[in-house]
Amino acid sequence: MKKVPWIIVVCEWIWRAISANLCWIAFTALGLGVFGFFPATVALFTIVRKWLRKDTDVPVWKTFKHVYFKEWKRSNGIGLVFYIIGLFLFIDIRIIESFMSGVFASFISIILYILVIVLIVAVGYFFAIYAHYELSSKEYIKQSFLITVTGLPSTIWIGAGFFVIGYLINQAPGLIPFISAVAPAFWIMRVCLSRFVFLEKRAQQY
Repeated sequence: MKKVPWIIVVCEWIWRAISANLCWIAFTALGLGVFGFFPATVALFTIVRKWLRKDTDVPVWKTFKHVYFKEWKRSNGIGLVFYIIGLFLFIDIRIIESFMSGVFASFISIILYILVIVLIVAVGYFFAIYAHYELSSKEYIKQSFLITVTGLPSTIWIGAGFFVIGYLINQAPGLIPFISAVAPAFWIMRVCLSRFVFLEKRAQQY
């Protein structure tokens, strides 16, 4: 069997990444941002997971559209929970900053900002869990926060990857339409798949 030239392989991967990223932007906009973000990101993670599991011939547009509309209602229902938690934290922070001062207020603000970070990380884990497992809506939320508070090494790896991606985008803002979503999704899913394998092997030992 003739080996495919490396330049063709590279070009194919670039095209896959660009296609997936543009789909994410288009379908997020289709849901007016708020209602498009969760189903579009679920679709993106589903495709990225297939790539990482060697299913590289998956049709990006067809798969993205199918997953987006199939998971629209459920993913937005779960997303609503995350939105409510985020809104609650935002209101609390605004109240503290507007009406309180002193050491105690600073302490509470720090706690609230930490909780905001935990929420953001949990949302990232949620998409990876959603793409990989079949769980109840309640379990998706529960496991997202559980992995966040117990998987510090994975979170550090994800943070390091985000730093590199952010640096590249900052140096070349023109990359935003092409890798702004697919690159973070690819990295989160890659780290999480390793984490999932570890957890599954440990569970089998008990």
